[in-house]
Amino acid sequence: MTLTDPAHVLLVDDDVELVGLLDAYLVSDGFRVSTAHDGEAAIKAVATQLPDIAVIDVMMPGFSGIEVLRRIRARSSLPVLMLTARGDEESRVLGLDLGADDYVPKPCTPRELSARLRAILRRTQAPSVASGGARDGVRLGELTLYSGQRRITWDDKDLPLTNAEFNLLEILIQKAGHVVSKNVLSEQGLGRPFERYDRSIDVHLSSIRRKMPPLPDGRPRIQAVLRKGYQLLTG
Repeated sequence: MTLTDPAHVLLVDDDVELVGLLDAYLVSDGFRVSTAHDGEAAIKAVATQLPDIAVIDVMMPGFSGIEVLRRIRARSSLPVLMLTARGDEESRVLGLDLGADDYVPKPCTPRELSARLRAILRRTQAPSVASGGARDGVRLGELTLYSGQRRITWDDKDLPLTNAEFNLLEILIQKAGHVVSKNVLSEQGLGRPFERYDRSIDVHLSSIRRKMPPLPDGRPRIQAVLRKGYQLLTG
């Protein structure tokens, strides 16, 4: 996709009526849309139609949306927004843990979905970078942030971060040593206000912890601060 092309959204849901409704709204709102109604068709569409972002329902015939996400993440960092049943905490957490960028509980309005898609795309579409050298990096010990390239390295090796994980770790690096509230992390990292019982931030940061070596004393480098937020420790 170029700066002038509409973002290409792949909608995956076995509810044909809902897909038609969302398709019509997103097209009217400036997106280009492809659709699929089962997991197998979704995997083929990702490989052949090369969307910029996918919206995938968790519950589908054949293999589930969770399995579609798992197969996408095995080969691609494509941004993925999951549609989950309201109150389905287990699928929501599993999807985030497997690398979904965010979720929207069903039923959702087309306007809400469009806003969430734009928020994710704003954070995942990197601007062009003239220089790929270390000069554009922010270094904290072995950890280096290349914001323009959307890369974070440890000991000069890329950390395998999802889009949402990159956004959150970028914020923590920029505010290293300071506590960052969940409100700030959600609004700046996920593009939406924090909701009291939303575990998305916790799940994403738990995954980041597993991808980074601990401190010399064994503590994780990202610490939860009770009732305040999270903090990246630098040593």
